Amino acid sequence: QVQLVESGGGLVQAGGSLRLSCVVSGRFFSNNVMGWLRQAPGKEREFVAAIRWSEGITDYSDSVKGRFTISRDNAKNTVYLQMNNLKPEDTAVYYCAGDGSVQRVRTGAPRYWGQGTQITVSS
Repeated sequence: QVQLVESGGGLVQAGGSLRLSCVVSGRFFSNNVMGWLRQAPGKEREFVAAIRWSEGITDYSDSVKGRFTISRDNAKNTVYLQMNNLKPEDTAVYYCAGDGSVQRVRTGAPRYWGQGTQITVSS
């Protein structure tokens, strides 16, 4: 079983930055894909970013490309989401996610989920 525990959410003004962390524990294999999804009130769940754990290959949604950076620390079993130039439309609950398939992460159907952390961006 794999457990994902997020931290780092909060309230920030537009143009500000935040960094989310997700600690991965349990039976986690290096060929897994880790990612971040988000869901705003009244909206569908949305893919944000993903990273292939072993190769470090990254993928981003168009809405965050150039502003957000996903990375991982193998030694700490942690995946990060650095969010810069935040906009009010980035307000959502952010979920850490993991799966063996990048497609399942991208389509919002990963096997493993974190508990979610709220990001609120004020204008």
